[in-house]
Amino acid sequence: MAILRAFRPGSGDSVSKRDSHFFNYFGLVIGVLIVVAILLIALAKLVGGSKQEEQVKTDSLNLAAVDERMRPFARVAVAGQDNAALAIVGQSAGAAVATAAPEPQSGQDVFNAACTACHAQGIAGAPRMGDKAVWAPRIAQGKDTLYKHAIEGYQGAAGVMPPKGGRVDLSDDLIRLGVDYMIDGSR
Repeated sequence: MAILRAFRPGSGDSVSKRDSHFFNYFGLVIGVLIVVAILLIALAKLVGGSKQEEQVKTDSLNLAAVDERMRPFARVAVAGQDNAALAIVGQSAGAAVATAAPEPQSGQDVFNAACTACHAQGIAGAPRMGDKAVWAPRIAQGKDTLYKHAIEGYQGAAGVMPPKGGRVDLSDDLIRLGVDYMIDGSR
């Protein structure tokens, strides 16, 4: 009967007291659980904190991991300063870098290494090697102009040529060999 009275219209006072009573106890239980959790965390810090800090500070694997994460992303050599610290680790003074690509030796090597990315497909307005109609006006300008555009870069109505085809590590003489190779293949 009491349950039925609690849900009858007009008996809102008894439901309100029960809800209030429930929320008070629920809030008290949650509060006690939060206090217990904070006490357990503080106790764990107190018991293990002094031992853990010393172990973390002296663990060689942890120190190595921290050094690796803190290592600079890149190192820059500055002209006129001592750059001995930038030496590649694990190689003798005269040894060549094993991961470096071999330097091109011929015009075809230069074409394959630097030019083929654009001149094989005509990307960015680059004249495709072997396309005589497109190369004829360029060849008519003279080799010196083509060398200059290839070495210094060029931006024209037909497209863009980055300096040295984006391979600024190649010498001017190698770029000239590559230009000669493309001219010979496009006549």
